[in-house]
Amino acid sequence: MTAPSRRVLKAACERLAETDIALARAYEAIGVPDWRAHAPSYALLGELISHQQISLSAAAAIWSRVKAHLGEVTAEAMLDADPEAIRLCGMSRPKVAHLISIAEAMVSGQLKLDRVCAAPLDEARAELLAVRGIGPWTAELFLLYAVGAPDAFPTGDVGLMEAHKRLGGYEPRLDSKAFTALGEGWRPYRGVAAHLLWGWLHVDRARGTASGAQ
Repeated sequence: MTAPSRRVLKAACERLAETDIALARAYEAIGVPDWRAHAPSYALLGELISHQQISLSAAAAIWSRVKAHLGEVTAEAMLDADPEAIRLCGMSRPKVAHLISIAEAMVSGQLKLDRVCAAPLDEARAELLAVRGIGPWTAELFLLYAVGAPDAFPTGDVGLMEAHKRLGGYEPRLDSKAFTALGEGWRPYRGVAAHLLWGWLHVDRARGTASGAQ
């Protein structure tokens, strides 16, 4: 796993703050964000699949049960498992099918994560997207977390759009198409912009939780 250096992140944050008021406010609030770095693995892809279109807490609970069932989360372990047992952990049937498809691609050599991590961004993205079950959101998050690509960007991420709306005072919230178009102006640091928005959202949620506990 890798991540941009703190020097690179700081320079990117300063440039982004000049282009967008929401990003400027996020940077002022949290400073240089921590990069979400993870080892490139089948387990990471599986966890990303589990987080699609459900709440963070629900996804965490489901993925915890999957890990407990498999023991070690590997492509081989997934192919050896009973699909119905994985579904009973809380995964939908389509997600179970995606987990199996990704595992098959890795075992067959169609998908090689070391090759993805070493390839230029467009080639890495293409290899991921060629696998049934890996859509744009999953691919971009993998490129962010495991490759450390500063311009990877999950354009349809609701958390990012919500953070940008609240920081920028936008009403209503930009839809995915408009948010994607706006993000074009953040190149080549869209991934840094994502980390700024996630970082601010995490702090804001923690502040709200603490206030509610008083």
